[in-house]
Amino acid sequence: MTEPIKIRAQMKGGIADIRILIKHPNETGLRKDPDSGKLIPAHYIQSITVDVAGRRAVEGHTNIALSANPVLAFKVRNAKAGDAVTVSWVDNFGEQRSDTTPLI
Repeated sequence: MTEPIKIRAQMKGGIADIRILIKHPNETGLRKDPDSGKLIPAHYIQSITVDVAGRRAVEGHTNIALSANPVLAFKVRNAKAGDAVTVSWVDNFGEQRSDTTPLI
């Protein structure tokens, strides 16, 4: 079970300021386990989407270069307080998570 995506979505001067924290290990597949000496398998987020009021605002494809527990920030125009902000991700193991919060 994955942890909820932490989403902060606020209107600032007519523009939505969206910040997200995704709890995910984002292993590169290049690091060795200190106990066994074997490589830790790659486990990383492959895609992230942000929808505001049902419209796609951000779509990104990532790879092993994304840090563990990434924090991402976006500014979105044409949004208003009360709009639903939905953040989703999918990783290379097929795990996925989607969470929604209202824009305040």
